[in-house]
Amino acid sequence: MAYWLVKTEPAECGIEDFARAPDTPVRWDGVRNFQARNFLMQMAVDDLVLIYHSSCRHIGIAGIARVSTSAYADPSQFDPNSPYFDARSTHDKPRWQAVDLVFERQLPRLLPLDEIKALAGLEGLALVQRGSRLSVMPVSTEQWRILLGPHQ
Repeated sequence: MAYWLVKTEPAECGIEDFARAPDTPVRWDGVRNFQARNFLMQMAVDDLVLIYHSSCRHIGIAGIARVSTSAYADPSQFDPNSPYFDARSTHDKPRWQAVDLVFERQLPRLLPLDEIKALAGLEGLALVQRGSRLSVMPVSTEQWRILLGPHQ
């Protein structure tokens, strides 16, 4: 099993959206960065994913989801009405990938970015590195343990 962190705007798709229908997969799509896309392609069924709320008032890790479907062609890239449409992508050679995630649990409280940055042992985590804007990133087993601490 691998561990991941995905950033989302809670107004678009937050942990509460997962919790409303805990057994219903949510398509994780719209990733338009090649490195983040490559990370999506590495996700496997049953990997665990930290849901990180960003671009909002309360920024931080809000909960955990589980990968329910490995990577497949992101349908939004083919939809001309989607903000994620990519005219260069074809069904034969899709450029972008999506995965399906299902709710695991909400954390008892949001783990804010300033607390994450203060935790020893997370210096290598892309989230805390200056200039990192990836929306999908791997999390090592040790980083996962440090981040969740008593919430495991």
